[in-house]
Amino acid sequence: MKTSQEYIKLEEKYGAHNYHPLPVVLSKGEGVFVWDVEGNKYYDFLSAYSAVNQGHCHPVIVNELKLQSSKLTLTSRAFHNDTLGEYEEYITKYFRYDKVLPMNTGVEGGETANKLARKWGYLKKGIPNNKARIIFAKGNFWGRTLAAISSSDDPSSYEGFGPYMPGYDLIPYDDLESLERELKDPNVAAFMVEPIQGEAGVIVPSDGYLSGVRKLCTKYNVLFIADEVQTGIARTGKLLATDYEEARPDILILGKALSGGVFPVSAVLADDEIMMCIKPGEHGSTYGGNPLANKVAIAALEVVKNENLAENSKKLGEILRKELRAIDSDMISIVRGKGLLNAIVIKPKNNKDAWDVCLKLRDNGLLAKPTHGDIIRFAPPLTITEDQLMECVEIIKKTILSF
Repeated sequence: MKTSQEYIKLEEKYGAHNYHPLPVVLSKGEGVFVWDVEGNKYYDFLSAYSAVNQGHCHPVIVNELKLQSSKLTLTSRAFHNDTLGEYEEYITKYFRYDKVLPMNTGVEGGETANKLARKWGYLKKGIPNNKARIIFAKGNFWGRTLAAISSSDDPSSYEGFGPYMPGYDLIPYDDLESLERELKDPNVAAFMVEPIQGEAGVIVPSDGYLSGVRKLCTKYNVLFIADEVQTGIARTGKLLATDYEEARPDILILGKALSGGVFPVSAVLADDEIMMCIKPGEHGSTYGGNPLANKVAIAALEVVKNENLAENSKKLGEILRKELRAIDSDMISIVRGKGLLNAIVIKPKNNKDAWDVCLKLRDNGLLAKPTHGDIIRFAPPLTITEDQLMECVEIIKKTILSF
C-alpha cells in the first residue's frame, strides 16, 4: 500500500487543482470515525459537509445499496421503475409536500428550484417573459455552476468565469427591510436563502428572520426557496432548520444527507401549484430518480427518524457550544451554531491561524477544515454519543491551548 504522501502526489500530478484538502488520506470510515492509509484513527468533525449525518457507512443504508445494486441500477426516466413511485410517496409524506422532483447533487437541486421559480413566475404570477428576478442573500453558497456563482458575492467563486446569469440580485442576509424593498417589485419570482449560512461560516440569523421571510413572501406573492442541502435532515436539531420558526418554504431543496453519504441524491419538493408548472421535456436528469438513489434515500431518511438523530443533534449541540465557550483562550473569538452545525472563529496567534489549528487537531485525532481563512466548522455525524463528544471537546481544548 502507498503512503499518504504518495497518494497526495498522485492527486497533485493527475487531478485538477480545484481543492486544497487537509493533508490526510482516508481509506476507511465507520460511524463517527475515519482511518487514514497508515491506520491512524480520527473523529470526523466535518461529516463531508453534513452529507454523513447518519455516520459513515451506516449498515442499514449500505445494505439497501447492496440489495438494489444487484437487481437494477439505472433505467433513465425514459421508462418507469419499480422504486421511484415508492420513494416519491415516502419523501413527500415525510416532508409534507405534494410533489418531488428527484435530482443528484445539491447544486442541481438549486438549479432546479431556480428554473421552477421562473416558470411559476411566468405562468402563475404573470411576470413578463424574460423579466423574472430571483433574490439571494449575500454570503450564500449553493455550488459552483455558472448559475450558482452568478448569485455569489465571493470573488473566489465568480472571478474569471463571467458573463453571469441575468436576473439575480443580492441583499444583506438577516435583513427583512432590504428583502421587503426588493419584493415590492412585481417581477420578483423568488427569494432563495439558506436558513443558516454554512459555507459562510455557520452564520445563524436573528430569531424571527425565517418566519419574517415567510410572511413577506406570502404578502408579495413571491416564492420562498429554502436551501436546506446542508442544514436539512436533522443537522441543526430539527428535521429542517426552517421548522424552528414554522417557516414552511414554497420550494425545499435537499441533498447531502438525503443519502447518508452513500450515493449522490438530491430532491426539490413543492406543492402542485408550483411543481406542475414543469412539463415533460422541460427539465430532467439521466440519473435523477434512479433505483439505487431511491432505495438509498428511503433508508437514509428511515435512519434519521428511527435513531432520533434530530433530538440527539439538538441536545449535543447545546453541550458542544457550552463547552467550546468555556475554553479559556483568546484565540477563540466567537462560537456559534445550532444543533451539530457549529463554528469557531479563530483569532490568529503567534502567526498561527485556523489552518494551523486544523493541522494540530488532525495530529490529535480529530478532522475539521477551515472556511474563509479564520473559521473552523465543527459538524460531527449526528450518531455521535455524549461520551464521544466530550472526548472530542478535550481534543479541541488541548489543541487550542497548545497555541
